[in-house]
Amino acid sequence: MIIGNRYFDTRNNTYIMGILNVTPDSFSDGGKYNTLDAALFHVEEMIADGADIIDIGGESTRPGYTMISEEEEIARTAPMIAAIKERFDVPLSIDTYKSKVAAAAVEAGVDMINDAWGLKYDENMAKVICDSGKACCLMHNREKAEYTDFFSELQSDLQGILKTAKQAGIASQKVMIDPGIGFGKTYPQNLEVICRLRELQQWGYPVMLGASRKSVIGLTLDLPVDERVEGTLVTTVFAAENSCAFVRVHDVKENARAIRMIEAILNYETAKLVK
Repeated sequence: MIIGNRYFDTRNNTYIMGILNVTPDSFSDGGKYNTLDAALFHVEEMIADGADIIDIGGESTRPGYTMISEEEEIARTAPMIAAIKERFDVPLSIDTYKSKVAAAAVEAGVDMINDAWGLKYDENMAKVICDSGKACCLMHNREKAEYTDFFSELQSDLQGILKTAKQAGIASQKVMIDPGIGFGKTYPQNLEVICRLRELQQWGYPVMLGASRKSVIGLTLDLPVDERVEGTLVTTVFAAENSCAFVRVHDVKENARAIRMIEAILNYETAKLVK
């Protein structure tokens, strides 16, 4: 898969997507990086720590979040994208479900569109992605965690998203999918999705796991947001063991090290030849 000017071997590696929230109210790090200097410093830090791509979000999607206007979201993200592109050679993703925000991000130089509603919120999003020629990540989401047969319906929903993308003319090699941990799912359902990650690769698309610091970890370990690093690392290692292409994380250094270790173990035959 090509994102920006970089080729990602998604069949044989697990890559790090570092999170940059330029919002005052993100569930985990709201307000820490919503000034240009702070954001640029954090991007530099994440690249040094091993981030392969940076995902920029201008609107919080935490439980109970307040939706902001497209204009405000553009004002938060587009200048950041342009500034980062001017200073760093790293692929950039925009975390938005609004087509106007995505279009502004493309104009500012973004390389990928990460849609948390999988083309279902904004009817123009698919066209914006197709016309831009950019890569995209399409996430599963529902307004309510109401299912008759959860995992079967999750798979059906994802197939519907992929069908919409294909009908809109988005090239299949530009698409990755995200099962949407923490979105429209109960605690047990989130655990089931993580446990069955490999089954979501049946259609041949790269899969991204975004479980970093989320409630599934907090509820399991009974820990607040700022103490969920170890739990996140477990999900990252499990994702790498199950051939996920990307993990979207806050703590880049720790997760990059965890991936290097598990990949060394999984590829020990190659390591023997090297040594």
